[in-house]
Amino acid sequence: MDDSMPVVSKMYCSSTPAVLMIRRRPMVVNGGGFVVTDLSHNVVFIVDGCGILGSKGELMVKDGDGEQILFISRKGGIVQALSTRNKWNGYSMDYQGKNKLVFSLTDPKSCIAKGAPVRIHIEPKRHCNNWDFEICGSFADRNCRIIDCTGKIVAQMGKKELIGSNDFYHVTVQSGCDQAFIIGVMAVLDNIYGESTSC
Repeated sequence: MDDSMPVVSKMYCSSTPAVLMIRRRPMVVNGGGFVVTDLSHNVVFIVDGCGILGSKGELMVKDGDGEQILFISRKGGIVQALSTRNKWNGYSMDYQGKNKLVFSLTDPKSCIAKGAPVRIHIEPKRHCNNWDFEICGSFADRNCRIIDCTGKIVAQMGKKELIGSNDFYHVTVQSGCDQAFIIGVMAVLDNIYGESTSC
């Protein structure tokens, strides 16, 4: 039985848990964003933010070869401005550059909604009623996890003790879970917290 959960693509789902190392790029040198490697130091994903794309609220996840695989944008407009939450949409990119909505993430953006959970909805709709994934813990402290609607942990974030810097951390992605999707979520959290992908 295949229990993989592709969001972006099945090719980013592994049959074994994967530890992905995330290293932030300095804004002044490389335009910010971050690079993701495996334990063998092979680049598996690259995330570009405002410093490279030139637009606030836009992020791009590329594979290790630099091919665009996921475009993420913060939804705007009057309705969004009046809302107590920010909404981010993630679109998978095909070889022709066409976009298909694959997930949306809502986060509290005001003190009224502080403490409200950060929730992720997958497109097309899955078996969960209100949300598919939820982020628990503190991204700023590099101590958070992503759980599915059944309470199962699909990804866990942590800091490398020896380095002790927020510029270098890791995410353990469970088997069958879409690694590109998890990195897309990390990119949104990075931007929300005003880190390497933001302006």
